[in-house]
Amino acid sequence: MDDAPARAPRRATVAVVALGLVTTLAACTPASSEPDPAPAPRATGPAAAPAPEPGAAAAPPDDVAWPAGPSLPPATAEPQDVVTDLASPWGLAFLPGGSALVTLRDAGEVVLLTGAGPRTLTGPGAEALATTTVHGGEAGLLGVAVSPQVADDRLVYLYRTAAGGNEVVRATLDPEAGTLGDLQPVLGGIPAAGNHDGGRLAFGPDGFLYVTTGDAGDRAAAQDPDSLAGKILRLTPDGAPAPGNPTAGSPVWSLGHRNVQGLAWRDDGTMVAGEFGQDTFDELNVVVPGGNYGWPEVEGRAEVDGFVDPVAAWNPDDASPSGVAVVGDTVYLAGLRGRRLLTVGLSDGDAQTGAALVDELGRLRHVTVGPDGALWVVTNNTDGRGRPGPGDDRIVRLTPP
Repeated sequence: MDDAPARAPRRATVAVVALGLVTTLAACTPASSEPDPAPAPRATGPAAAPAPEPGAAAAPPDDVAWPAGPSLPPATAEPQDVVTDLASPWGLAFLPGGSALVTLRDAGEVVLLTGAGPRTLTGPGAEALATTTVHGGEAGLLGVAVSPQVADDRLVYLYRTAAGGNEVVRATLDPEAGTLGDLQPVLGGIPAAGNHDGGRLAFGPDGFLYVTTGDAGDRAAAQDPDSLAGKILRLTPDGAPAPGNPTAGSPVWSLGHRNVQGLAWRDDGTMVAGEFGQDTFDELNVVVPGGNYGWPEVEGRAEVDGFVDPVAAWNPDDASPSGVAVVGDTVYLAGLRGRRLLTVGLSDGDAQTGAALVDELGRLRHVTVGPDGALWVVTNNTDGRGRPGPGDDRIVRLTPP
């Protein structure tokens, strides 16, 4: 798991669609009691066809207008609330016009955040997510990514835990109606467990889809090139192994990972990824095609032939990094157990580490760069391992420290 639980997992829904309990993973521990229902998410800025064949993209709606994002004053060095009262948020991705999609891990819901406030998506895809996503421990509805051609194809991609394991699906978004079309399979067969499920999705500068997976509790699988566990994968938008992968016909881009939940790219195209260690070192890695990052043979810097050492490492109590963002030469990592925003400067060849927001917002699940150039940070205090305060969980924005 990413860090020690502070209490039994909370299972709550937000707004429109009520979530019935679905089968939880065998490895997770159920909550001892149900909490009071969570309040509906609240924006803090001013208001402003037949099912396609399996694997085929649904036809996009015609003449869809993309809604504007929240109307907010200029970002400052102090974190400013964008939306509050979210239950176990996990992923965040921006749409044309500045609106955003937020995934709620345990409810299996996707929230559309616009200038008019937060809105839970409906439609056949949303219903399928809420009723067939398996949640428990670290599993559930995790990462979200927007197609680079979303203005034309309207496709959004989601990483979730289903009855058969973790999988990547996609659906057509109608932002005006607030609906998701039928779920379309992209990649299945990713091992799942109550912890170490990976889950981050991102389209790279090359237009291909990158997927992070965890070892799902099977340590040896991270070194098995035929397993999808403990890897970073590189796919075409349709889910095939991308051309130019280290092994032709394989989706594996890098291996030997314990649990990667964040990746981003520097301006020069270099990929960086944050990784949970076990007891000794969490890591920031520069990811190279075919690189082996050592798990479970090594943890942290080891200088062992055949393994790639991290560029920065931390004690897990100070880090447990999830989402990753890059601004210029600085990498930002959202710290869960560390309850801080980790910073790593890579300008001079040597990693210069620091931290911001230490103990200000609690556990941090994700950080990304918004269309306004500010850092948008997702907190993670309501998932059963934190100590939620009034308004948690929230998304805040601030200028890069």
